[in-house]
Amino acid sequence: MPKGPIRRAQLIAPFGVGAMLVVRDGTSLITAGLDHWYKRESGSEAEDKSEFRVDEWRLAQSLGVEHFRLPPDFMKPNKADRMLNAYLTLPFLRFPQWHFCSACDLLQKFPLTARSKVKCPECESKKKTKYMAQVPIIAMCDRGHIQDFPWREWVHRSVKPTCDKALRLVGTGSATLAGLSVRCECGAKRSLGGITEVDGDETRLSKNLVDKSNDLIGKSDSLFYCQCKRPWLGTEDSEPCSDHQLRGALRSASNVYYAQTRSAIYLQRGNGGELVSLLEQPPLSTLINTLSTAKIKIEPEFIKGQYPLLLKDFSNEYIKIALETILSEKNVEINTDDIEGDDPETSFRRQEFNVLRTERCEDNLKIRTIKLSNYQPDMADYFSRIMLVDKLKETRILTGFTRILPETEQPLQELQSLLWRKPPQKDSWLPAYVVYGEGIFIEFNKTRLHQWLQKHGDEIHHRIQPLVKRYQKILEQRHLRKRSITPRFILLHTFAHLLMNRLTFECGYSSAALRERLYVSDNPDAPMAGVLIYTAAGDSEGTMGGLVRMGKPGNFEPVVRSLLEAASWCSADPVCMEVGESGGQGPDSCNLAACHSCALVPETACEEFNRFLDRAMVVGDIKNRNIGFFTPHSLN
Repeated sequence: MPKGPIRRAQLIAPFGVGAMLVVRDGTSLITAGLDHWYKRESGSEAEDKSEFRVDEWRLAQSLGVEHFRLPPDFMKPNKADRMLNAYLTLPFLRFPQWHFCSACDLLQKFPLTARSKVKCPECESKKKTKYMAQVPIIAMCDRGHIQDFPWREWVHRSVKPTCDKALRLVGTGSATLAGLSVRCECGAKRSLGGITEVDGDETRLSKNLVDKSNDLIGKSDSLFYCQCKRPWLGTEDSEPCSDHQLRGALRSASNVYYAQTRSAIYLQRGNGGELVSLLEQPPLSTLINTLSTAKIKIEPEFIKGQYPLLLKDFSNEYIKIALETILSEKNVEINTDDIEGDDPETSFRRQEFNVLRTERCEDNLKIRTIKLSNYQPDMADYFSRIMLVDKLKETRILTGFTRILPETEQPLQELQSLLWRKPPQKDSWLPAYVVYGEGIFIEFNKTRLHQWLQKHGDEIHHRIQPLVKRYQKILEQRHLRKRSITPRFILLHTFAHLLMNRLTFECGYSSAALRERLYVSDNPDAPMAGVLIYTAAGDSEGTMGGLVRMGKPGNFEPVVRSLLEAASWCSADPVCMEVGESGGQGPDSCNLAACHSCALVPETACEEFNRFLDRAMVVGDIKNRNIGFFTPHSLN
């Protein structure tokens, strides 16, 4: 059986449930659904699944699940050790199932559970040993389904072909798909040219598979729709897919899988202080969850008796209050004041925003503030707070996945259902990974922002209007969630990218090691304008402090001035700055003055797929530097 190591974090993204990867021997596999996790190859299950439990109370409430779980890790104990949860592996299934022989061109299908390399039966009958390779082409739909390319249907131009003779995949030497053709021993043959193309709302694969010249074909049979196949769940069953069309694709294409993830910075619940954090982590959290599930009343005396060393500094009364905080379903809000007009995501971020603005000294969140008077005077003109986050805990959750497009209008429950063959009726969970790190939180000066928008509002809105219109068109075509693309948002997002790019030169982190987290709201009663730039790793001690050091007085000012100077002139200017007037650039043409030479970052570092960027919001354009938030004298 092909095997290969994979990091736990990669099982959230980019190789989560339903994703494809190639292991060391060249076999293409697809990650199995959550039903099959925490099992050994022998079929036995993990003895203690609570070892993998992760609690993130805000995300659990938002996603409607009980808890989260870390992906299983493989542990091989010594002979004398008696270790629970040893030898756990994560199952993968062979996909695509169709293989071809490079010697005789034979096409043949093998089961999802086929192990080891497969030999060509036709060559073997001639006493030759030839191994078959998986085909490079698959088919998928925009609802997350994926299946083998319909070889037999395509070559016979029929939704339900009756011929079952041998198929062959023949190449002419051309580098394009048009140079490949599938042939049947019955004499039928057909090129693969155009199978990945789309004509408006119709795909060429679905539209052209059936031979419409046949008078026996009715209108209902003229299109070949997705068969709703879900091989990652270990089944080959098919059913109608609500008239969603199939699209051919290379199995290595970047649009075959987009992990849908959610993340949260851990915020301590209630006012229990250090004790609440202690009770929400193993081993205490494991004991509390076990007793709670068994509906056994949890007494402070019993908890303290089980772990006297951990709880020796806390009284029974204090433990009782902390337990009530954890077990209460009512005490789940950081900010009890509801802000009218906030959507769920803005409300979720507002909780973090309110906490990041204050000093904290907790196990999982340590924040200190540096007085603006310690920085050079011009910093106070643009920023109202600079907070150094010495330690933070981030939980990243896989909530589902999409194919073809990175965004979807599918509801959260539908995305989550893709992860399961049979979703659990109780004790629901989703896969998660926990990282610890550090960062710099910067809050922009509210007064300065207001003055900037008041003074140059007309010019700014005129400049970003083409970007907004392009996104609005995409939003309607793809049925995405409505959102507001405002100057404030573009300013903060672009500044975050410029800052990350500059920090990679100053503190030695790779460009993929840094991430942004944006806190933006144009609500006049409760505006938000904050940026968190952070780095995180799987080590529970976090990272080494290099990023925080760059936020200190004397280090932060040169970084800001350097990024503004670099942003004022891109190596692709004047084209980069002016391209917004002629159609935009970047993903979905949703960028103005932003390219790989100035403002783009790795996709893992950006929350918006490198969209909604414009250097002119930061430093102005070539014709008018004054429309930038940072005035020209800031570059000196």
